[in-house]
Amino acid sequence: MKGYLGIDVGSVSTNIVFMDEDTHVLESLYLRTNGQPVVTVQRGLKQMRSQLPANTLVKGVGTTGSGRQLTGIVAGADAIKNEITAHAVAASHLVPGVQTVLEIGGQDSKIIILRDGVVADFAMNTVCAAGTGSFLDQQASRLNIAIEEFGDLALKGNAPVRIAGRCAVFAESDMIHKQQMGFNLEDILAGLCEALVRNYLNNVGKGKEILGPVVFQGGVAANVGMRKAFERALGIEVQIPKYFNVMGAVGAALLAKEAVSRGVPTRFKGFSVADREYKAGSFECDGCPNLCEVIEMAESGQVIARWGDRCGKWATALAAREAAI
Repeated sequence: MKGYLGIDVGSVSTNIVFMDEDTHVLESLYLRTNGQPVVTVQRGLKQMRSQLPANTLVKGVGTTGSGRQLTGIVAGADAIKNEITAHAVAASHLVPGVQTVLEIGGQDSKIIILRDGVVADFAMNTVCAAGTGSFLDQQASRLNIAIEEFGDLALKGNAPVRIAGRCAVFAESDMIHKQQMGFNLEDILAGLCEALVRNYLNNVGKGKEILGPVVFQGGVAANVGMRKAFERALGIEVQIPKYFNVMGAVGAALLAKEAVSRGVPTRFKGFSVADREYKAGSFECDGCPNLCEVIEMAESGQVIARWGDRCGKWATALAAREAAI
């Protein structure tokens, strides 16, 4: 078997997919990052290795997400791209002609506007957690329900309660107040979904021309209550692709396929990276007033990468040393 790996490392989840040469997703993993991106990627690669045939040939690897640079160094990535590019590529591949991508992850949310298959505009909300997966997890826990039940219960709400959704703190306080007033659980959950959609459209989607087809992806897309709330607010059908929770990884795999299609050999280090020892560290460079924090990654005690220095002093020196070996 031959194919491509896509790895999306975020603050909440780490997603890995294996895609064959015909761009069909054969295996996918959704793991909790738990603040340990390298360890989680290693665990994911070990698990992926066990799920694939022994003679599998990885022709290319792509990384994306907030940990894309780190993961790209550890795994040996052929394509290291930002989340906007990866999600747009995946959405266009799975839903041809898509014009709007609504993406809500664990701690951030984004909107991507595509026209004729090209990203025309985008926006991200990384300041407040209101409307993201972590906020929904927190409220589900407070209401003593499983997050998996949140959406189905919200759909049963006949009269959604009006809840302030502009701020996570205010939304939680308002929700508690509505509980104390005696509103039933289903209506409160439906109201939360509508509040979070309002927050998303008034902040991330403000000033954007939202046209169909519309795709909703990211972990929060599993919440059918949120999908229904988006459809009510937009008056447009909202599609949820099959691999909605690992779309970043799907896009990274597609970008890896494109990167090696030019005949360039893959830089993938092999699944054996799952068994190696990696350690990240940092130091402050005092060579100039910038006082850059230089991040470095060591593999089995040997520094293999440095980044973060604005002038490139440390990164360039490391590259020159490797070239000389």
